[in-house]
Amino acid sequence: MNLHEWEQGGDYLELNDGRVFFRVAGEGEPLLLLHGFPTSSWDFQAIWPTLTKRYRVITYDKLGFGFSDKPRQGDYTIGAHLQRTWAVLSALGITKVRILAHDVGNTITQAWLARQLEGPVPVQLTRVCLLNGGLFPEAHRMRPLQRLLLTPLGAWVARLSSAKRFGKGMAEVFGPNTQPTPQELSDYWTLMSRQQGQHLLHKHIQYIRERQRQRTRWVGALQHTLVPLSLIDGVLDPVSGAHMVARFRELLPGRPVTELACGHFPQVEMPEQVLQALSQHWAD
Repeated sequence: MNLHEWEQGGDYLELNDGRVFFRVAGEGEPLLLLHGFPTSSWDFQAIWPTLTKRYRVITYDKLGFGFSDKPRQGDYTIGAHLQRTWAVLSALGITKVRILAHDVGNTITQAWLARQLEGPVPVQLTRVCLLNGGLFPEAHRMRPLQRLLLTPLGAWVARLSSAKRFGKGMAEVFGPNTQPTPQELSDYWTLMSRQQGQHLLHKHIQYIRERQRQRTRWVGALQHTLVPLSLIDGVLDPVSGAHMVARFRELLPGRPVTELACGHFPQVEMPEQVLQALSQHWAD
């Protein structure tokens, strides 16, 4: 599939603060694919056809990303993203779902698990598999650009973003033997730069501060949840690779882990291996 085909296979849902793009296909138990920063649901296109043979698969572009609207004054906090996730699922009549999440999608999932521990939620998580992401703030290694975006100069840095700089930054978090193609990098930039979405990077990146403030609650949710939980990690990722796996095993002993020889985007870099690992994690 190319980007046009991906969009043509989806639809749009009007929410209170903007229009979001979503896709649904397949039959069976609902499965949500939740993307991360700074990309979109397009990250899952390689594993989409296989998953839709077994599940009713749902994915969407979070507000501010991909084909969704990118309001300059939008609320891009984790809580707002979680509310919109519930709104998309509720509009589809879904009250229970399993999830495969990546990057900041993991953080939204952690907030979701925390809310589920604390009381009733509109949509209940039944199983969780996490891909690379900053699950534990103390083990998250920010890239230089991320650090700059978090400074008072963040808005200025975001406005200086270009296809070349963006592509270089993306390639640096992929594995050395699983590098993105020029076309993939072009697609990432096309999606990011729609409605000048690159100008919002400094707002999106604030989730890192939220992780730090909410560390006890959100890490505690991983430790105390009764929802089956597992990890598939590209260990060559400089942001959340082997060092994140080590911390995961330390804090969540006994939870299933699959290590892959790739970088930050296993679902893009090694899709077949991700599908195999997911099948093993969810064999029962």
